[in-house]
Amino acid sequence: MASLTAAWLRQRFAAVAPSMPGKPQTADPALVPAAVLVPIVLRASALTILLTQRTAHLRDHAGQISFPGGRCEPEDDSPVATALREAHEEVGLDPVQVEILGTLTEYRTGTGFTVQPVVGLVAPPLNLKLDDFEVEDVFEPPLEFLLQPANFRRERAEYQGAMREYWAVPWQERYIWGATAGMLVSLREFLFSGV
Repeated sequence: MASLTAAWLRQRFAAVAPSMPGKPQTADPALVPAAVLVPIVLRASALTILLTQRTAHLRDHAGQISFPGGRCEPEDDSPVATALREAHEEVGLDPVQVEILGTLTEYRTGTGFTVQPVVGLVAPPLNLKLDDFEVEDVFEPPLEFLLQPANFRRERAEYQGAMREYWAVPWQERYIWGATAGMLVSLREFLFSGV
Protein backbone atom coordinates (compact mmCIF):
# COMPACT_ATOMS: atom_id res chain seq x y z
CA MET A 1 0.00 0.00 0.00
CA ALA A 2 2.76 2.40 -0.95
CA SER A 3 0.13 4.71 -2.43
CA LEU A 4 -1.25 5.69 1.00
CA THR A 5 -0.40 9.37 0.99
CA ALA A 6 -2.52 12.45 1.52
CA ALA A 7 -2.14 13.32 -2.17
CA TRP A 8 -3.34 9.86 -3.26
CA LEU A 9 -6.35 10.03 -0.91
CA ARG A 10 -7.30 13.47 -2.23
CA GLN A 11 -7.04 12.14 -5.78
CA ARG A 12 -9.19 9.05 -5.03
CA PHE A 13 -11.94 11.09 -3.41
CA ALA A 14 -11.86 13.68 -6.19
CA ALA A 15 -12.18 10.91 -8.78
CA VAL A 16 -14.94 8.80 -7.25
CA ALA A 17 -16.53 10.67 -4.35
CA PRO A 18 -20.30 11.15 -4.44
CA SER A 19 -21.62 14.67 -4.04
CA MET A 20 -21.67 15.98 -0.49
CA PRO A 21 -25.03 15.35 1.18
CA GLY A 22 -27.15 18.25 2.29
CA LYS A 23 -29.37 18.62 5.35
CA PRO A 24 -29.34 15.39 7.41
CA GLN A 25 -32.44 13.34 6.79
CA THR A 26 -33.54 9.75 6.48
CA ALA A 27 -36.09 8.15 4.20
CA ASP A 28 -36.92 5.72 7.01
CA PRO A 29 -38.49 7.59 9.96
CA ALA A 30 -37.59 4.66 12.24
CA LEU A 31 -33.88 5.44 11.76
CA VAL A 32 -32.09 8.29 13.51
CA PRO A 33 -29.77 10.34 11.23
CA ALA A 34 -26.20 10.53 12.51
CA ALA A 35 -22.72 11.31 11.19
CA VAL A 36 -19.19 10.40 12.18
CA LEU A 37 -15.84 11.85 11.26
CA VAL A 38 -13.32 9.35 9.88
CA PRO A 39 -10.24 11.38 10.88
CA ILE A 40 -7.11 10.39 8.97
CA VAL A 41 -4.21 11.96 10.84
CA LEU A 42 -1.24 13.16 8.79
CA ARG A 43 1.56 11.78 10.98
CA ALA A 44 5.12 12.13 9.65
CA SER A 45 5.80 8.39 10.02
CA ALA A 46 2.50 7.13 8.53
CA LEU A 47 -1.16 8.02 8.19
CA THR A 48 -3.30 6.95 11.15
CA ILE A 49 -6.98 6.97 12.04
CA LEU A 50 -8.12 8.61 15.27
CA LEU A 51 -10.56 6.37 17.14
CA THR A 52 -12.27 6.80 20.49
CA GLN A 53 -12.98 4.34 23.28
CA ARG A 54 -16.41 5.27 24.65
CA THR A 55 -17.02 5.35 28.40
CA ALA A 56 -18.67 2.33 30.01
CA HIS A 57 -21.73 4.13 31.41
CA LEU A 58 -23.20 5.48 28.15
CA ARG A 59 -26.70 4.42 27.09
CA ASP A 60 -25.69 3.81 23.43
CA HIS A 61 -22.58 1.80 22.47
CA ALA A 62 -21.01 1.89 25.95
CA GLY A 63 -17.33 0.93 26.01
CA GLN A 64 -17.12 0.44 22.26
CA ILE A 65 -14.53 1.73 19.82
CA SER A 66 -15.96 4.40 17.55
CA PHE A 67 -15.28 7.33 15.32
CA PRO A 68 -16.07 10.73 16.81
CA GLY A 69 -19.69 11.46 15.93
CA GLY A 70 -23.31 11.28 16.91
CA ARG A 71 -26.87 12.08 16.01
CA CYS A 72 -27.64 15.00 13.72
CA GLU A 73 -29.09 18.04 15.47
CA PRO A 74 -31.58 20.50 13.91
CA GLU A 75 -28.92 23.23 13.73
CA ASP A 76 -26.58 21.01 11.64
CA ASP A 77 -26.91 22.00 8.00
CA SER A 78 -25.20 18.82 6.73
CA PRO A 79 -23.67 15.54 7.91
CA VAL A 80 -20.28 17.28 7.56
CA ALA A 81 -21.43 19.89 10.10
CA THR A 82 -22.60 17.11 12.44
CA ALA A 83 -19.33 15.20 12.16
CA LEU A 84 -17.18 18.29 12.77
CA ARG A 85 -19.36 19.48 15.68
CA GLU A 86 -19.35 16.07 17.34
CA ALA A 87 -15.58 15.62 16.88
CA HIS A 88 -15.03 19.01 18.50
CA GLU A 89 -17.40 18.22 21.38
CA GLU A 90 -16.09 14.69 22.02
CA VAL A 91 -12.33 15.04 21.59
CA GLY A 92 -11.68 18.77 21.12
CA LEU A 93 -10.64 18.42 17.48
CA ASP A 94 -10.55 21.91 15.96
CA PRO A 95 -12.61 21.94 12.73
CA VAL A 96 -10.01 24.19 11.04
CA GLN A 97 -7.54 21.29 11.27
CA VAL A 98 -9.82 19.05 9.17
CA GLU A 99 -9.72 18.95 5.38
CA ILE A 100 -12.92 17.21 4.28
CA LEU A 101 -12.27 14.72 1.46
CA GLY A 102 -15.80 13.41 1.01
CA THR A 103 -18.34 10.95 2.35
CA LEU A 104 -18.85 7.20 2.23
CA THR A 105 -22.12 5.35 1.73
CA GLU A 106 -24.51 5.67 4.65
CA TYR A 107 -24.19 2.86 7.18
CA ARG A 108 -27.32 1.50 8.86
CA THR A 109 -26.83 0.08 12.33
CA GLY A 110 -28.82 -2.61 14.07
CA THR A 111 -29.45 -0.10 16.86
CA GLY A 112 -31.58 2.23 14.73
CA PHE A 113 -29.17 4.76 13.25
CA THR A 114 -28.33 5.68 9.68
CA VAL A 115 -24.78 7.00 9.87
CA GLN A 116 -23.05 9.19 7.27
CA PRO A 117 -19.26 8.66 7.47
CA VAL A 118 -17.38 11.88 6.63
CA VAL A 119 -13.72 11.37 5.74
CA GLY A 120 -11.21 14.10 6.51
CA LEU A 121 -7.48 14.65 6.72
CA VAL A 122 -6.35 16.03 10.07
CA ALA A 123 -3.22 18.15 10.43
CA PRO A 124 -1.27 17.74 13.70
CA PRO A 125 -0.56 18.81 16.33
CA LEU A 126 -3.69 17.45 17.96
CA ASN A 127 -4.36 19.36 21.15
CA LEU A 128 -7.20 17.07 22.13
CA LYS A 129 -9.48 17.65 25.08
CA LEU A 130 -11.62 14.61 25.75
CA ASP A 131 -15.21 14.88 26.96
CA ASP A 132 -14.76 12.58 29.94
CA PHE A 133 -18.49 11.81 30.07
CA GLU A 134 -18.43 10.26 26.57
CA VAL A 135 -14.81 9.39 25.78
CA GLU A 136 -12.55 7.27 27.94
CA ASP A 137 -9.55 7.25 25.60
CA VAL A 138 -8.33 7.92 22.05
CA PHE A 139 -5.81 6.00 19.99
CA GLU A 140 -4.44 5.94 16.43
CA PRO A 141 -3.99 2.66 14.57
CA PRO A 142 -2.07 2.93 11.29
CA LEU A 143 -4.35 3.46 8.29
CA GLU A 144 -2.41 0.82 6.36
CA PHE A 145 -3.23 -1.81 9.01
CA LEU A 146 -6.93 -0.91 8.93
CA LEU A 147 -7.08 -1.22 5.13
CA GLN A 148 -5.62 -4.75 5.00
CA PRO A 149 -8.43 -7.28 4.37
CA ALA A 150 -6.44 -10.02 6.15
CA ASN A 151 -6.73 -8.13 9.46
CA PHE A 152 -10.54 -8.32 9.43
CA ARG A 153 -12.82 -11.22 10.24
CA ARG A 154 -16.56 -11.90 10.23
CA GLU A 155 -18.08 -12.74 13.60
CA ARG A 156 -21.56 -13.59 14.86
CA ALA A 157 -23.50 -12.76 17.99
CA GLU A 158 -27.10 -12.89 19.14
CA TYR A 159 -28.81 -9.50 19.40
CA GLN A 160 -32.47 -9.11 20.37
CA GLY A 161 -33.16 -12.78 19.67
CA ALA A 162 -31.53 -12.92 16.22
CA MET A 163 -28.06 -13.94 15.09
CA ARG A 164 -26.19 -11.03 13.49
CA GLU A 165 -22.94 -10.98 11.55
CA TYR A 166 -20.48 -8.14 11.86
CA TRP A 167 -16.91 -7.18 11.00
CA ALA A 168 -14.17 -7.17 13.63
CA VAL A 169 -10.52 -6.16 13.60
CA PRO A 170 -8.29 -6.62 16.66
CA TRP A 171 -5.45 -4.11 17.03
CA GLN A 172 -3.02 -4.44 19.91
CA GLU A 173 -5.19 -4.67 23.05
CA ARG A 174 -8.20 -3.09 21.28
CA TYR A 175 -11.14 -4.79 19.61
CA ILE A 176 -12.74 -2.75 16.83
CA TRP A 177 -16.05 -4.24 15.73
CA GLY A 178 -19.58 -3.58 14.54
CA ALA A 179 -20.40 -0.32 12.79
CA THR A 180 -16.88 1.12 13.16
CA ALA A 181 -15.26 -1.95 11.60
CA GLY A 182 -17.99 -2.01 8.94
CA MET A 183 -17.26 1.61 8.00
CA LEU A 184 -13.54 0.80 7.77
CA VAL A 185 -14.43 -1.97 5.32
CA SER A 186 -16.51 0.57 3.36
CA LEU A 187 -13.53 2.94 3.31
CA ARG A 188 -11.26 0.19 1.95
CA GLU A 189 -13.79 -0.78 -0.72
CA PHE A 190 -14.26 2.86 -1.69
CA LEU A 191 -10.53 3.54 -1.97
CA PHE A 192 -9.58 0.39 -3.86
CA SER A 193 -12.62 -0.29 -6.07
CA GLY A 194 -11.48 -0.29 -9.67
CA VAL A 195 -7.82 0.20 -8.72
